[in-house]
Amino acid sequence: MVDDFVIARNPDSDSALPYLLRIPLPDRPVVLKARETWPRTSKVYCHRGDAWPVEPEVVERVPVKACVARGPAIDLVLDRGRENRSQLVFTRLKSGREAIFWQSPRTAKQARPGVRTPTARAHGLEDLEIVVDGRERYAYRFTQQRATPVKGSLPCGDYGVRRAGEVLAVVERKSLPDLAGSLVDGRLAGQLSELATMPRAAVVVEDRYSRLFTLPHVKPGFVADLLARVQVRWPMVPVFFAETRPLAEEWTYRFLAAAVAEAVADDRVARRLEDLVEAEPLEAPAPRPAAVRAWAVQQGLPVSDRGRIRADVLIAYEQSRGS
Repeated sequence: MVDDFVIARNPDSDSALPYLLRIPLPDRPVVLKARETWPRTSKVYCHRGDAWPVEPEVVERVPVKACVARGPAIDLVLDRGRENRSQLVFTRLKSGREAIFWQSPRTAKQARPGVRTPTARAHGLEDLEIVVDGRERYAYRFTQQRATPVKGSLPCGDYGVRRAGEVLAVVERKSLPDLAGSLVDGRLAGQLSELATMPRAAVVVEDRYSRLFTLPHVKPGFVADLLARVQVRWPMVPVFFAETRPLAEEWTYRFLAAAVAEAVADDRVARRLEDLVEAEPLEAPAPRPAAVRAWAVQQGLPVSDRGRIRADVLIAYEQSRGS
């Protein structure tokens, strides 16, 4: 049975965190110090409490529907109509000190805004045919973009574009668990080495970079270090964090459209270069008189100190230089 969620005043008047929270985890309730009584407009900073007071000055007591620890976070659902869902995230700052942030769906949304993806065509392309590799599961449909997905086979990656039968660019899609798992077991290194053989390639992640530091069962920063290592090794294949799946789909469309537009521009430049008149080869510059006189003296040929050098001496000089 889950107890109530209780907020009390912190008896330590010198503390910068004036409230105490009693989080009713089923196996062991947790006491935290907090700056506010609820994360209404922004995340609330919390800290571990020493102990629950014997006679607490209760500010609020609310029945709890669910209180579950999930990895580095505690999901808390209260039995009331408003302000009923929140999450306590346990993390570490750069200094190594533990930090606890209490957030609600509203404050989390501010960090992950729900934006409406645009429907405008990318780079002036009326319709973009995107090849979806046959091995891709739960593939993007590109229903909000000016694109037509077609099933096909790609040498690597999950999505790609072709031109005249040649692959111009590919994108490898990753969820956060897949990214972390492929970094740890080394699969991503092999994938990046293949992607690097393509004219243009990228990896898109359906999550935020900050989530790498909240992964359960791994030391904070471990996966980020692995990611940094492969990015240094294959800098030509960027890894882009797109926050959400719809934004990852939108970014994939824009990236592949840009690759097609760039290929068209390259062809246009190549045609312009072909239309240019080929320049005539440059004539060899005339030899300097001082050099010719010095050479003639070494060869014992008669030559004047000043004025025009005789034609036979110039001819002999040029023949000696292979001209």
